[in-house]
Order: sequence, then C-alpha cells, then structure tokens
Amino acid sequence: MLKGKRIILGVTGGIAAYKIPLLVRELKKREADVQCIMTPASCDFVSPLTLATLSQNPVYIDFWNQKDGSWTNHVELGMWADLMVIAPLTANTLSKMSNGGCDNLLLATYLSAKCPVLVAPAMDLDMYAHPTTTVNLTLLESHGVFIAPAEHGFLASGLEGQGRMTEPAQLMEHISFFFQHSESLKGKKILVTAGPTYERIDPVRFIGNHSSGKMGFALAKSLLNRGAEVILITGPTDCKLQHDRLVRRDILSADELLAEVKTHFPLCDGGIFSAAVSDYRPASQSEVKLKKTADELTIQLVKNPDVLEWAGAHKNTNQFLVGFALETNNALEYAKGKLQKKNLDFIVVNSLEDSGAGFGHDTNKITILDSNNNMSAFELSTKDIAAHNIVDYIVKNSV
Repeated sequence: MLKGKRIILGVTGGIAAYKIPLLVRELKKREADVQCIMTPASCDFVSPLTLATLSQNPVYIDFWNQKDGSWTNHVELGMWADLMVIAPLTANTLSKMSNGGCDNLLLATYLSAKCPVLVAPAMDLDMYAHPTTTVNLTLLESHGVFIAPAEHGFLASGLEGQGRMTEPAQLMEHISFFFQHSESLKGKKILVTAGPTYERIDPVRFIGNHSSGKMGFALAKSLLNRGAEVILITGPTDCKLQHDRLVRRDILSADELLAEVKTHFPLCDGGIFSAAVSDYRPASQSEVKLKKTADELTIQLVKNPDVLEWAGAHKNTNQFLVGFALETNNALEYAKGKLQKKNLDFIVVNSLEDSGAGFGHDTNKITILDSNNNMSAFELSTKDIAAHNIVDYIVKNSV
C-alpha cells in the first residue's frame, strides 16, 4: 500500500535520530518515495549522507545551496508529499510547530504542507511530562496533526520513563494505517454532535453538564483522517479542530442543536451523536440576573426535545445513526432500551463506574452494542483510540 506514496521525513536534533535510518530503509523496502529534510541540529546525531544513500534522494537542510546559490523550494516540497512524518520531534521543534515558528527549512515546509502530518515526540521524561509539552501537543492535535505518543522505556539520560520515541516498527504501523484507512470514507458526509448544552436561567446562570467535547472532537478528527466531510455541531468547549473538510457549527441550547441537526442531518450519510444534551430547561428565562433574596428558589423545568430521537425517526434507509449512553449504573440495560427506542444502528456505552471513563478525561472505556444484539467491548484507551474503534466499526458495518 506504500508503493509510490510520497513521504517527507523530517528529522530534528534528538538522540532518537539514530533510529531514522531504519525507518527510511523500511519505507524504501515498501517502495515509498522518501524525501528527508533535516534541521541543522539533527546532523550532529545522524549523517545526511546516510539518509541520502538510504532514501536515494538528496537530503535538504538549508533554504539555499551555498555552493551554487540555488533555492530549496519549501512550498513545492509541502505540495509534493502524501504524508509528512517528523521523527524524532524534540520539545524545541514541538514548541515552534504549535506556535507557528519558522526558523528552518523543516518548519517552513511544515507550514506549507497540504498533506496530513504525523509526529513522534522524543524527549526526557520530565520534559515530556512538563505542562508546556502537554499544552503544545494538545494545540498541535487541534491543528489536525496526528501524534504517535512517546513510549515508556530507557532514556538517553539514564532514567526510565515515558518519553522514548516509538520504535520504527511501530511508526511503520502508524504510516501503513494512515494509507490503509485514509480514503475509506472519501465522498461521505457525516454529522457529529459534541460537547454539552447550556440551558439559560438568567443572563449569567445556566443548567449544564461536565462534558468537555473531547470525545466528539476525537470522532470528527478520526472521520476526517479517513477522508470524510464532517459537519461538527458543538456546544461550549475549549476543543479546537481545523480542516478543509470540516464545517463547525457552535450552539448553546438543545433547541439550537435540534435546529442545526434538522438542517444538516438530512444531507448527510450518517450521524454520530456524542453531545451531552440537557434533558430539561427552565420554563422561563429571566432577562435580568436573579437576586439572592429568599432562602429558597424554585425553578420550573420543562422537557427538552430529544435530538437523537428526532434523527432516528427521520433517518432514511441509506443513513446510519450512532448514539451514546453515559450511565452511572445498569449501563448496558439502559443502553439496549435507548438503542431500540431511538432507532439506532448501534450505541456506544460508557459508565462512570469505570475509572477513567466519562466527562473530562482524556481516556474512555467503551462498549458498542448494535441493532443485531452484537456487543464489542474495548479496554480503557485514549479518546483518540476509542474514536478510531468507533469509526472502524462504522466502516465495517454501516458504510
């Protein structure tokens, strides 16, 4: 599947650069066309001559050739590639990438790239665990960059912990996976709902929930990585995602969510409804801030429209529909009822009884139930991996 695929391999100045010749060799064995771009600092760790020999292409380091004055066109390089891989990704280059830095040829090519980008961080355990690294990786992910997380192991410092660059064999799996799945949903338009809804009490107060939107955004990213067009309807969230095939619609209330779903769902091939929608809203909303006067305050609540139930009642025979069930007890029993009542193709179940699952976490533990009474349970994983498992299930069973 890699034959003829054009891959830019960016190398930065970390000790893990010694592994890159092995990666180049594996890519060439699979008949990929590899073009290496090195930062000046990386030349202290691996020889440009080694990478040029293995890749069978000249290695680019500088913006221009000091011998003949020729310019290395980073724009053309960015347009040439089917995939850009940066490994190892040091903390320094990570910081520059996430914040738009551009002081070398590799960074200029990254900013010009039209293709997906995969990075493999590598640094000492304290650097990898530092809050700025976490923030920068999150920001990079929000830009649509795929991250092969660092692994636990022995480090150049002599310490042991997380920060070791994933091995070339695992990187090859990431690269192969990308090309295997990158077009499995090409031509499909899929709606995703994400985040909470807020139901207004007065100008400063609302009824809401703790949903962060992370699961919905991970689903949108996974769908985009497989070639789909995505309509992302999201409640209030700090999550970010940018892509040419992404249309984002921001909402606050359940009524606003329903209006957007009614507009977009009929034009889609399917929908994944992961938003945590408030079941009730205040019967009336005060136009001024309610004052703390009486010892008690009663707010009358009325039932919100059931957005997922509307979608289930209006989906056509060519559309798939996926719902979510977050429960605190009897999760599978409640999910089975919801699956049937709302005319879903399958439902994703998670329970707050499972540590690391539910709102606010970067992890999730899911079980998928389908309309044919099949059940698939998955171990606790990152939400990106959980999203991959859900989208993989859609590709195999619904599309």
